[in-house]
Amino acid sequence: MLSPSPVVSVPVVPVVLAGGTGTRLWPVSRDSLPKQFQPLAGPRTLYQETLARVSDRSLFAAPLVLTHEDFRFFARRQAAEIGLNATVALEPARRDSGPALIAAALIAQKLAGQDCLVLALAADHVVLDPDLFLESCRDAARAAATGRIVTFGIAPTGPRTSYGYINPGNALAEGSDARSVTAFVEKPDSATAARYIEAGYLWNSGNFMFPARLLLEEAERFEPEMVHAVRASVEGAADDLGFLRLDPRAFSNSPAKSIDYAVMERTNRAAVVAGAFRWSDIGSWDALREIGEPDAAGNVTRGPAMLLDSRDTYIHSDGPLVAAVGVEGLSVVATDDAVLVVPNARAQEVKGLVAKLKAEQNLKASEHMKAHRPWGTYQTICRGERFHVKKIVVEPGQALSLQKHYHRAEHWVVVKGTALVTVGDKVNEVHETEAAYLPIGVVHRLANPGKITLELIEVQTGSYLGEDDIIRIEDVYNRS
Repeated sequence: MLSPSPVVSVPVVPVVLAGGTGTRLWPVSRDSLPKQFQPLAGPRTLYQETLARVSDRSLFAAPLVLTHEDFRFFARRQAAEIGLNATVALEPARRDSGPALIAAALIAQKLAGQDCLVLALAADHVVLDPDLFLESCRDAARAAATGRIVTFGIAPTGPRTSYGYINPGNALAEGSDARSVTAFVEKPDSATAARYIEAGYLWNSGNFMFPARLLLEEAERFEPEMVHAVRASVEGAADDLGFLRLDPRAFSNSPAKSIDYAVMERTNRAAVVAGAFRWSDIGSWDALREIGEPDAAGNVTRGPAMLLDSRDTYIHSDGPLVAAVGVEGLSVVATDDAVLVVPNARAQEVKGLVAKLKAEQNLKASEHMKAHRPWGTYQTICRGERFHVKKIVVEPGQALSLQKHYHRAEHWVVVKGTALVTVGDKVNEVHETEAAYLPIGVVHRLANPGKITLELIEVQTGSYLGEDDIIRIEDVYNRS
């Protein structure tokens, strides 16, 4: 007789992987602000929703976030907005999920002890039943405590070709929902996916629960070079403004490989828990339609939209009114500077479209009109050959770097708040309706000393207006 699953008494460290770019959700998700840091399925961002799901301190320790250098301030700020404090570790290079989870296991051991469990979650997935998700986490933790690397399987709702599949085996213990894994299989064609569903296969969600010690042991067996490089990067990590910056030279020596290829498809310690919660990896615009609340004709809208005589259509607008007549099976996405129209059946091909835009060096492939910085935002209003007009917003208490430009002059007109402006060796307060002029080559800085946001209009003029014409002399955010 199988023995019952044990009660879990070791810490469970939630690890949120938040370094991806999500090009299939262009034009909303771009390299400069990817989907996990945007509110695509509710009032909070996907990253915030992920953190909130693991905020029950009776089950979870404080979260650990792994993200890219470019997103470190998003990660910390958005966690703080929902009242959470997270350890944020910075991956120096993108090496896929294998090195990321090895680093997570090593850091988790430093934070919570050698015998801790790790719950690894993608920051850009949607879970619509948080209570059922917690039940699955408890099941997975009990199975992991017996010496298993547990993946979360999802009962399929259709023969999807965009997901990998798991063939579950026997139950690990009497009364346990965890099962052994007979096979992991890659993304199939439609006919094969239909056979998998009939045979009882599960979707592979790509989220895991495991003892940190066990994952490291298995990774050492299969990928010793990867473990050696990542361990050196963690041991050589340094504090940078409260972020844990992994050693870049050591980390770059790691092979780039997913945790599925590196460990899961090779270990005999894999197990699966079938989650009853509704889940989506938001891998396409059609996926957002499927988790939305449709009208009687199957249409889902987010933002200003008007549909007439249309069916099974998804509309997402970040500003302009989108109106459609007589359309069926389309996704239409509008931002300030781009509009996407794609048949739902071809939504996965948006990634190829973005690749083509990048090949043509179209900045809209990667950059939003509104750029986010540690101190606030700037947004293009108008630009020409020798001028660029921006709206700049600086958060209370924040400051831009002390800098200069070789090819442009700038005029700043304050429209809200008070600016503290450094020009050469002079520092002056500039109030609403007042202006400051910054000649070419002069050292300058903009700061907000007040308690409300500072808003100003910047007019750049000169022979070259690229963002790389910024020579930083001092920077409180340690940007080179």
